[in-house]
Order: sequence, then C-alpha cells, then structure tokens
Amino acid sequence: MLGSFIRRRQNRPFGQDNLAFESTIFSLSTEVPRPVERRVDERVMPMLRVAKLVDANEGEQLIRVRNLSAGGLMAETTHRHEVGDSVMIELNSQQIPAKVVWTREGNAGFKFDANIDLGEMLAGRKPRHGFRPRPPRLQVNCKANVRVGKLYYSVDVHDISLGGMKVEPIEEYCLGQKVVVVVESLRPIKGEIRWYSERRAGIVFDRPLQFEELAEWMGKRLELASLKASFAPKR
Repeated sequence: MLGSFIRRRQNRPFGQDNLAFESTIFSLSTEVPRPVERRVDERVMPMLRVAKLVDANEGEQLIRVRNLSAGGLMAETTHRHEVGDSVMIELNSQQIPAKVVWTREGNAGFKFDANIDLGEMLAGRKPRHGFRPRPPRLQVNCKANVRVGKLYYSVDVHDISLGGMKVEPIEEYCLGQKVVVVVESLRPIKGEIRWYSERRAGIVFDRPLQFEELAEWMGKRLELASLKASFAPKR
C-alpha cells in the first residue's frame, strides 16, 4: 500500500503538500529514529509535519516531526522531557500512546506503544474511516477580541492551531465574514468565519501562524500558569 501511495504522490503537482511529504523523512522500519549530526536546513523547517504531544506534566504542545517510522518518531520539542515519560501523540487525527526513549538538544525520540500502519498514516486518513484529518489543535482557555466589519466581539477561545481557532459567543450573521482576531500576546490575525453552531464559530486564518510563534505563546502561558500556581495559597 505504501509503495502505491508514494507513486500516486509523485504524479501530483509539486506544491506545498509535496514539500511537506519530502521534508519529513519516513521509514518502514519499526525502530525509533535516532539523532543524526546533519542539521535540518532552515528552508525545510516550515515544511516538517506538525503533531500535537500531550504530557501529563507539561500539558499540550506542538512538535515538528523530523523522522517517522512505523515504530516511533523523532521530533523537535519545545519542552523538556525525561526518558521513560509516557505521552500521547496526535498525528493525522490519530491518537498514538508512546514513551520517550531518548532526548538530545531540543529533540526527542518517541517509541509507539504499538506499531502504526504507516501507509494509512501517509494517506492522511484514519483506518476504516476515510475522513480528512484536521491540523492538531491545542486546548486553551483565554480571551480574544474579534472584529467583524465595524463591530467587536469579546470571545472565549476554546482551541487554536496553526491554521485556525474555535471561539464563542459569535452571532450567526458572522458566518462567511472576514475578521481580525486579537489574542493576548499574539499579533492580530486576519481570517474568515467558516462554520457556526450554537453561537460557537470556527475561524480559519488567511495565513497560518508560524510554528515558533505559537509554540512560544503556549510556552509563556504554561510558565504563567505555573507561576500563579506556585503563589496560590495552600489549603
């Protein structure tokens, strides 16, 4: 299956999706990818696949996948991990339990609890379901201002990804409207409201956020939350 999938991809026009496929290294091996001395070219970094990692201690973060095999992956991480840590990795809308098996200079190796079907993963669909995966979203709880024309809405942000966010409350007339979103500590973001349901709305950004800026923003939020927790009165 994997071979036929690669042949199909080679027949497609060379665009953004193809660059992402070429930039992240894939292997049919069940071994966890190991670190190499060769550095990833800065021009290639934005093309690496992005996944979500959930850690019981550090919460949620985005990671950039450098190497992916059927048995594990090597990724650039923004938080420190210890060998033996159990984590959950969301990749192409699949939830994959894994353990940290090595760390090195901002990178880590993760061994999947069970080998994955790499052909299904690369085809971009969950086994037996055939739906299009969405970009990994980080669960957040913060405020934002959304400008729709000349009106401003103060909303709660429920989740955010490189390509969009979910907010509420929003009125139904805003569906399909162009907006500007201002979230604490992030630059103003232009986008469009693509879906609406019971005063909740999905905003798709005109230009995706950079991996670094979203990772830094999440890191600051985690630091602030930890700081507040340390000063909270003990019961």
